[in-house]
Amino acid sequence: MVLAWIGALFIGITLGLLGSGGSILTVPVLNYVVGQETKVAIAGSLMIVGIISLFSLIPYAKQKLVDWRTVFMFGIPGMAGAVFGAWTANFVSDAMQMLVFTVLLLIAAVLMFRPVKLQDEEREARAFYKIAIDGFVVGGVTGLVGVGGGFLIIPALVLLGGLSMRMAVGTSLVIITAKSFAGFVGYLPVLEKLNLQLDWNIIWIFSAIGILGGWIGHKISSKVDQNALKKGFALFMVLMGLFILYKNLPTLIG
Repeated sequence: MVLAWIGALFIGITLGLLGSGGSILTVPVLNYVVGQETKVAIAGSLMIVGIISLFSLIPYAKQKLVDWRTVFMFGIPGMAGAVFGAWTANFVSDAMQMLVFTVLLLIAAVLMFRPVKLQDEEREARAFYKIAIDGFVVGGVTGLVGVGGGFLIIPALVLLGGLSMRMAVGTSLVIITAKSFAGFVGYLPVLEKLNLQLDWNIIWIFSAIGILGGWIGHKISSKVDQNALKKGFALFMVLMGLFILYKNLPTLIG
């Protein structure tokens, strides 16, 4: 289990250093390092990501860097999407879920290696129904494969939602918290149907270590070359994506 705790610490530190991307490692660590069944790992990841995001959003909320209008417009459809995504897991094989996860992993790597240029300025707000659709789609992905989706939400809030960069980060943390918990609740019937059990000890320990890692990452972030770190992490995610493909493609093909 030592590797598992190191993995949890790495997830938190990455979140603290980069602000997003770290939670996408939770599912593979639970699946391949801890040895959990895929759907158990996805459900556990939703709870862990929700808890870490909840603690991470507190300083942003205190500084009033949360746009509550966008939280409701993006977050409520996102919660509905997360529940829907969790429900669809009833009809999707473990291997297919990990294939979808790998695609997201590679998209996150590309966005980290060549990030979308986001200017810290106010933009014209997007129409409500378009923001709601964005929220539902991202929430559906969250519920299906257990990722927070900050690497998708932040660009969407800045480029499509009309928020400044700092406001988008704080707002995204609230949205990630809400839809992660919603997706977790939606996943419980899936686990019950398959007679699968959550390991709450793993969830609480991962959450605590992740929060500690996030605090450490935030403290050392000013001393680390962010561009080099992002490129290195992007390469790591590509290698992880290739490993997941190696593990799951034979099942999909066969």
